[in-house]
This record gives sequence, structure tokens and C-alpha cells, in this order.
Amino acid sequence: MRDHFTTSDGLRIAYDVDDFADPWRRDPPIIMLHSAMGHSARFYAMVPLLVRRFRVIRMDLRGHGESAVPPDKSVTMDRLLADVRELMDRLEIPAAHFIGNSAGGYISQKLAITSPDRVRSLSLFASPPGLKHSNALTWLPRIATEGLRGFLAATIADRLPLDSTDPGLVTWFLDEAAKNDPQYIAAFVSHMASLDFADEIGRIACPTLVVVPGGETVGDTDNYNTMRDRIPDVTMKYFKGLPHNICDAVPERCAQEVLQFLQSRFPGEYSPLRI
Repeated sequence: MRDHFTTSDGLRIAYDVDDFADPWRRDPPIIMLHSAMGHSARFYAMVPLLVRRFRVIRMDLRGHGESAVPPDKSVTMDRLLADVRELMDRLEIPAAHFIGNSAGGYISQKLAITSPDRVRSLSLFASPPGLKHSNALTWLPRIATEGLRGFLAATIADRLPLDSTDPGLVTWFLDEAAKNDPQYIAAFVSHMASLDFADEIGRIACPTLVVVPGGETVGDTDNYNTMRDRIPDVTMKYFKGLPHNICDAVPERCAQEVLQFLQSRFPGEYSPLRI
């Protein structure tokens, strides 16, 4: 079900709710937050594995997908967090499990730090504690001269394992990213590249899964070691050799990791599938 709501600052935000649970049960909610330059439909291959066990909510971050671009092209973490809280309030969700991919994971982590009562667990993919220690700022002049699609096409091997990726996925990935507003994306990336909340992640109290692309090409892999050392209740998984966009490259594997993690940590929420 695709729907929209208007935030407290007047912006129209798009979201999907997928729920294929047994109709006599009320499944726990999972909220999925996507990466920069992406949108919620990029999770399409993960959703089918999750919806028989969870009520899955996917939001297009402001300025992405079918959500409106702020008129002033501004980006702040506080406003991104407010969007998530307001969606949860609209759907009457006091707390949820979160799946965050890259920038969506930064937002999820910060929500767990600032509103721990609203986050039951975190499943983070290619998402260290902020983007400050990365090469992201070098993207901006290239995006300005080459355009979003041109820049991503030239650097696509940093994002997807081309030897094992369907060429159709590569084309779709590039075409969808090209629909974004370049000015807003520049502001979004600039803001994310200013963030480093490694000193705060020790306040994440919920069970946390961190999935690390072994061939990470966007950030410093030492940042993941910081998560391993500082998050009190953390499970680390490593996808050997894969570059940054693991949720696009191996979505079913990512969904299976989430299911295994949540089943081990929240066994009472699972009912057996009838086979």
C-alpha cells in the first residue's frame, strides 16, 4: 500500500506498508530506510522474505523517490529524524525494528541514540557511524560536471560487483538514481559527510546487527571496528569482497541475515511458517 503524509514542516512524504501475515495476527513492524540517491523501491527484493513475519514499512526519505524535495534544498539530521518519528506516530507505531542501508543506517543509528524507546533493534548494512571519514565530498564536483548518472556510471564498480550483477540491475540502478534533484543530493551528501557520531554509539541500547561489505569502497573500514568495540549488544557479519551496495547486490542474503538475527534475539515474535 503506497500512501503519503505531510510532515510538520509541510513536506509531502511517500511510504509503503506491506503486510502478508496471517490475518488473525498482528506482526511486529520493521521500518526500512534507504541510502542516499536511492528510494524505498530499491528494497524490492528484500521485502518478500520479510513480509510473512513482519509488517514492513518503507519510507522515501525527503528529497528522494516520490517524497518532495524541500524548497530550500536544506538537509539536517534533526529533520530526517522528525520525519521518521512523525511517520511512526501516523501509523501508531510506538517502537519498531529498523533496517538501515548506508545513509538510512545513519538515520537509524541516530534515532536509536536520541529516541531509544522507539527502536527495538537495528540491522545496519554498509552503514558506519556517519560518513565523515570517507571520500564522499570528492563526489560533489564530479556530480556537478558529469551529472548523477554519469558519475555513478563511471564509479559503478565501487557500488556493485559487476562480475555477478545482472546488467539490467545496473541500468535500472543508474536510471533511478538519475531521477534525483542534483542540488538536493549535493546538500544531502555534504551533510552526511559532516557526521561522525562514533562517540555516541555506545548509547545504542538495542540489539544491533552490523553487516560490513568486505570490499567497502565508500568509507573507512576502521569505522566498523569502532561499532564492534563500542555498541554494547552488537552482532557483526562480513560479506567478503563485496563493495558498498550490498542491499542491491545480494538482497536475499541481506534479508536472511535480518531474519536470522531477529529470530535469535526475539524468538517469541516468530510463528512457524506452514510448509
